[in-house]
Amino acid sequence: MTDESTPFAGRLALVTGASRGIGAATAEALARAGAHVILTARNAQSLEAVEERIHDAGGTATIAPLDLTDGAAIGKLAVAVAERWEKLDILVMNAAMLGSLTPVQDLDPKEFARTFSLNVLANQALIAAFDKLLRKSDRAEVVAVTSSVGAEPRAFWGGYGASKAALDTLVGAYADETAFTGKLRVHIVDPGATRTRMRQLAFPGEEAESLKPPEVVADAIVERLLGDAPTGERLRVDG
Repeated sequence: MTDESTPFAGRLALVTGASRGIGAATAEALARAGAHVILTARNAQSLEAVEERIHDAGGTATIAPLDLTDGAAIGKLAVAVAERWEKLDILVMNAAMLGSLTPVQDLDPKEFARTFSLNVLANQALIAAFDKLLRKSDRAEVVAVTSSVGAEPRAFWGGYGASKAALDTLVGAYADETAFTGKLRVHIVDPGATRTRMRQLAFPGEEAESLKPPEVVADAIVERLLGDAPTGERLRVDG
């Protein structure tokens, strides 16, 4: 049974990039709402710290350290989730890399390829691996964390922006393809200016305290999942 304080009781969520920032905050918010959360990122020690915070707050979580650019690792995780839980209710695709902010002609080919590998290809691999488990849920939710530069090109942001534009198109198509089920919704979330490590790398001279904390974005994501927004809709988190 669920109550107002734990609306996601009995639900299973998977959050990528869950070791810090928006990913960690979203994982903790989902756990507070009753979901059991699978935490993924490369840094096991950081994941353990998030898991400990979740447990201390009365929630439950499982860590699954992995490199999302390793397609085989994603497949193995999906097999493990299927064997233990049989379905997946919430998939939050948050992990991403910024890459260098530089003119398009100066983009390093190898770094550009790595950016697309994590920001686009890994998310397609996640959808491919977990689609069957999502469809076994009576109400599945997929969240893709994007950026305003994916929709509005900006000088020196060509590499990262192109990867987010590709992500938006990819998950938007998935939303259209699954809308007929009536049981799976896709949410494209633009967190806006948020106090994260990536933001600090992009704007090193910015006063961090002037930005909203990741918890604001996490709460907005939870609120969106509890609401009745249509699939494929974009959410901009201001504040």
